[in-house]
Amino acid sequence: MADEIKRRREEDDDMMLFIFPAMYMLCGTTNSEKIPRHISRLSGKERLQEILEGHVMDCKVAFRMEPHVFKTIANYLREEKLLKDSRGLRIEEKLGIFMFMLAHNASFQDLQYEFKHSGSTLHRHIKSIFKIIPALTYRFLKLPHANQTHWKIRTNPRFFPYFKNCIGAIDGTHIPITIDGEKAAPYRNRKGTLSQNVMVACDFDLNFTFISCGWEGSATDARVLRSAMNSGFQVPNGKFFLVDGGYANTPQFIAPYRGVRYHLKEFGRGHRRPRDYKELFNHRHAILRNHVERALGVLKKRFPILKVGTFHRIKNQVRIPAAAAVFHNMIRLLNGDEGWLDNQPDNIEPTNFVDLPEGDSEYQNDVPSLSNQMISGNNIRDMIAKKMWEDYVRN
Repeated sequence: MADEIKRRREEDDDMMLFIFPAMYMLCGTTNSEKIPRHISRLSGKERLQEILEGHVMDCKVAFRMEPHVFKTIANYLREEKLLKDSRGLRIEEKLGIFMFMLAHNASFQDLQYEFKHSGSTLHRHIKSIFKIIPALTYRFLKLPHANQTHWKIRTNPRFFPYFKNCIGAIDGTHIPITIDGEKAAPYRNRKGTLSQNVMVACDFDLNFTFISCGWEGSATDARVLRSAMNSGFQVPNGKFFLVDGGYANTPQFIAPYRGVRYHLKEFGRGHRRPRDYKELFNHRHAILRNHVERALGVLKKRFPILKVGTFHRIKNQVRIPAAAAVFHNMIRLLNGDEGWLDNQPDNIEPTNFVDLPEGDSEYQNDVPSLSNQMISGNNIRDMIAKKMWEDYVRN
């Protein structure tokens, strides 16, 4: 019996001598050894250079803009001393990290893999760009000059002189938000998801001229507008924006007639012409107000992070829509192309998009300061619409 036990122990020892080297070869290291995380042949700087100097589509996919636009924006941030080069990380790389995050909703793990920097380095430099978004918003989102009528109105007899005092269009849009459970209730929208209600104004060149972020998803569009006005959003005297039915019709915010054909598809091929001054007004109002819907469509196609929940702290989540609007305007100012977006697949898997409501379809009479101006607004709208109809019938 003793000989049998000794033999089995010797066989077990022989087996262990075989198993341990095999396990070592499979694992590649012992627990005491560390594998370096960033072992790519390309550093973050070299990866950026590869994107900027490669095929133009590489830059469009990575940063949602052309290389020359990217370089011009980086130079602007440097010249205006909004950002500074730091040891081992130039402004171009900081901007690239931020734009990649904005374009792909990239996590810090994704950014570490892409740009070969530590999580703390990435966090620090993304934070530095979030901090300058308010300053960039002030510089690049500006209301049009009050004494000028936009050429799209001035040169088109369908719109001039009726809309000569119109300086743009306003809409509300929901952007997903990620927030702790005990704070989530006010952000729950009518679809049951969590969002912030963002108000934007744009001109007829599809540039954003104002943005208000951070209101809870349960808030109505009219309440967000009132908040913006209380915070300094002012419409020049005698001018107005076009709004949809979710807002009160006032002298400063002209809405379409309720209960009357409005959407462009209702006036499309095969549908009857406008039958009265209200339908004619609604049709032309819809054509002009469609600019804000188009601008939002381009913005969300360029930056699909606006369709998903993110990992950022609330303060920065609120600044993401403003950042997207700022870079949208800068890209357009530098003649960046956006036609390529039409056939570009989303950078983010559409199954991750949050189900969000459209803007309000009807004004809820929940803002007394706006409701009190509706009689004056209705008189101005009637005056415009009846003059428009008179000319339409005569011609």
